[in-house]
Amino acid sequence: MKIWHMRFLDTLSKKMVFGFVLIIALGTILLSLPAATRTGQETSFLNVVFTASSATCITGLTVVNTATHWSIFGQVVILGMAEVGALGYMTFAVLLFNLIRRHRNMGLSTQLMVKESLNLETLSDTKSVMKYVIGLSAAFQVGGVGLLALDFVPRYGWGRGLYVSVYHSVMSFCNAGFDVFGNSLEGFRHDPYLLIVTIILIISGGLGFLVWRDLLLYHERKRLSLNSKLTLVTTGTLFVVGFVALLVTEGNLSRFADQMAWPNRVLNTLFLSVTPRTAGIITLPTHSLHAGSIFLIMILMFVGGTPGSTAGGIKTTTFGVLMLQSIAQLRGKDDVEFSHRRFSQANISRALLLVFLASIVIAVATLILTQTEKIPRGYGLEYIVFEVLSAFGTVGLSMGLTPDLSAVGKIVIILLMFIGRVGIFTSLYSLSKRQTRVNRIRYPEENILIG
Repeated sequence: MKIWHMRFLDTLSKKMVFGFVLIIALGTILLSLPAATRTGQETSFLNVVFTASSATCITGLTVVNTATHWSIFGQVVILGMAEVGALGYMTFAVLLFNLIRRHRNMGLSTQLMVKESLNLETLSDTKSVMKYVIGLSAAFQVGGVGLLALDFVPRYGWGRGLYVSVYHSVMSFCNAGFDVFGNSLEGFRHDPYLLIVTIILIISGGLGFLVWRDLLLYHERKRLSLNSKLTLVTTGTLFVVGFVALLVTEGNLSRFADQMAWPNRVLNTLFLSVTPRTAGIITLPTHSLHAGSIFLIMILMFVGGTPGSTAGGIKTTTFGVLMLQSIAQLRGKDDVEFSHRRFSQANISRALLLVFLASIVIAVATLILTQTEKIPRGYGLEYIVFEVLSAFGTVGLSMGLTPDLSAVGKIVIILLMFIGRVGIFTSLYSLSKRQTRVNRIRYPEENILIG
C-alpha cells in the first residue's frame, strides 16, 4: 500500500507540474499576441515568459510595468492566469468536469488527485472541499469588487471604476501583487477604507480554504481541526509580532508625520506587516524602509501563508510545528504537543526537510545572482536576497532588481517562482526516478556531537 501511494504521488506530482507548465505556455502565447501590448510597446520572449510565470505562480514580480505596457487584453490574460494559478488548475479541471458531465460523479483517480493536491485527510472530503474552494473564492472576490467599487467608481467612473475594482479584488485575494495603477497602492496610502478592504482580502486568500471551512462549520461541529488551530495561532502570532516589530523599526512612519495623521500611519504599518505574507501589494517604496524592516519582511516572506491557500513560502504550519519542536526540546520533552494532541515524528521530519531544502534553494539562487547581477551603490547583499525570498515566497515585493535582471537572472527568478508555487516536494517528486524500497537491514545506532 505504501509503495502504491508513493508511486501515485510521483504520478500526481508530474501531472501538477505539467499542468502549471501548460498554463504558463498558454499565457506566454496569449501575451505574445500584438493585441496584448499597448501601441508602440515590444516585449521580448523572455519577458513574456517571465510575466506569464509570475502571474501563474501568483507572485507579482514584473519586468515591465503592467499598467503602461500591457493592453486591456494583456491585463485580462494576466488576471486569468493569476486566478487559475491561485486556485489551482485541478480546481478548474473539476469545475469543468462537473459542468460538462453533470450526470456523472468524479472518478476515483480524479478524487485522489484532488485529495492530494488540496492536502485533504480523507477521500470523502473532496467534493465538499471543492464546493467551499469555489464558493468562498467567488464570495470573497465578488464581495471585494462591491466594496472596492464604492471607492473606485466615484474616482474613475463606472467603466474604469468597475474594471479597477475587479482587478484589485482578484489580485488581492489571490495574493498576486499585479496592479493597474503603475505603482501598486503608493498613491492610496491616505485612503484608510481601501487599505482595510485590501487587508481583509489578502488575509482571506492567505488563510486557506480548509481553515475557512472549519470556521464556517464550527457552529455545527463545535470544534476546529488541529491544522486550523495551529494555522490560526501561528498566523495571529506572526501578524501581531510583525506589526509591533515594524512599528518599532519604522518608528510608526514618523518621517510621514507631516503628511499623515498617526492613525493612518498605524494602518500603513499594519498593511506593511500583512503584505509580505505573499500579497506583494505595497503602499510605501520598499527601498525607503529601514534595514530592520527589510530584515523582518524577509522573514515574513520566507514563512508565507497557509497550506491550501493562495499564499507561498514554507507555510505557517511548518513554522508552527518547528517552533513547537524547539520549545519541546528546550523543555526536555520528547513529544511535540499542541492543543492536547501530539505531532508524529514523520510530520516533524517533513517540516525540517522542507526548511532545509528551501534554505538550499535560496542559498544557491542567491549565489548565482551575486555573479550575474549588479548591486547598486548604497545597497548590500540584501538587494539580492530580498528578491530571491520574494520569488520563492511568491510575494512580488522588490527592491528594484527585477526590471534590471539579466537573462540568467530572469531564468533563476522564474524557477524560484515556479518552485515556490508548486512546492519543493512536488518539484522533487516530478523530477525523481527513485525506486521505493523497504529497508530490511538497520545498522547500530550511534550519536555524534551536535552544536
